[in-house]
Amino acid sequence: MSTIGETLSQDPTIRRRRPFGWRGVLRWFGIACLLAATGIGGYLGWLLWGTGLETRHQQSQLEQQFRRELRPLPPGQTGDGRVATPGTVYGELVIPRISLDMFVVQGTSYEDLKSGPGHYLGTADPWDRTGRVGIAGHRTTYLAPFWNLQEMRAGDPIVIRTTRGTFRYTVTRVFVMPEATAGVVLDQTVRPTLVFTTCNPRFSASQRLIVTADRVG
Repeated sequence: MSTIGETLSQDPTIRRRRPFGWRGVLRWFGIACLLAATGIGGYLGWLLWGTGLETRHQQSQLEQQFRRELRPLPPGQTGDGRVATPGTVYGELVIPRISLDMFVVQGTSYEDLKSGPGHYLGTADPWDRTGRVGIAGHRTTYLAPFWNLQEMRAGDPIVIRTTRGTFRYTVTRVFVMPEATAGVVLDQTVRPTLVFTTCNPRFSASQRLIVTADRVG
């Protein structure tokens, strides 16, 4: 007479469970690696290209604001009456050497630089008779306005258009400094000058790539 155990073992519809061995571990480990790679790839894709969508939208908003501020003032009103408020449009930056034409925002905080290159609050303005205009920009994300800034050469032209006029500069120097000491490039000058700062090398913040220029004309 067969026992219940013998009957079950002879039933072809019932499959025995195999122990969860090293092959199962490897299989799940592989799945986990694929999921992690997908997540990392998606995040990197967002940093390199997705953030540009946000910047494009912000650039459109800055352009509209700039065009509105270029309109003639009402009769009897003098001066533009604007205050350097972070996040507002500062001007239009044109650098032919690297095919850059973007609007600059007031401020250089993380949020400000999502919109485009940012003017260091506290540095000079292009229309000042003395002082240095400071502008920072991303090199790898948010449309990476300064991606090719290392290609600048002495003598290259730079144009900044503002509601107070158009100002032209000529590059004087391109160099690299350690991040810890790069703040000295924002020191004000007797002559009207300009400085760009961005991270160096790409995808790192250990150094700063610096471009200086003199106002001309």
